[in-house]
Amino acid sequence: MRALGQGSVSSLLKIILDVVYAALWVGLDAIGLLVLAAILLAFDGDLMSRLAGGMSAPMLAGGLLAAGLYAVGVLVIVDRLRRIFTTLTAGDPFHPDNVRRLRIISLALAALELVRYLVVALSAWMPHGVRQVEPSLNLTAWFSVLVVFVLAEVFREGARLRREAELTI
Repeated sequence: MRALGQGSVSSLLKIILDVVYAALWVGLDAIGLLVLAAILLAFDGDLMSRLAGGMSAPMLAGGLLAAGLYAVGVLVIVDRLRRIFTTLTAGDPFHPDNVRRLRIISLALAALELVRYLVVALSAWMPHGVRQVEPSLNLTAWFSVLVVFVLAEVFREGARLRREAELTI
């Protein structure tokens, strides 16, 4: 099976990314509704504590906000991947826009890891009944950031070489 073009692996992956993208939007909408429900339930403290397992409305809303930020980060990554795979399906892997898309993916991966550190730091202030998040340095995440950033530079060089080849007679 071919890697590029119509009917290739890249076109199959593009379809999968489209489905994931739609599911992420549904999930983000659900998180938004849950935040709204947490705010509305905050007015009835007894009902809130029964429904949220003893968690206060601000803690629940904060956790949902963190989940929403994470979902937005993943949504940005999946959207940029969809756009890259559109160019791969069209048989144009070194499209100049792919460089920027890969850089955005790298920045989004770094932002997701920084949000995780923020959640770990904030969880240290939570009451003892709430599950604490253990701090850890995720070398795999930072390695991924570097790999995607290097790939962006490889694509930049490929796009430059393609431009030069187009100018050559």
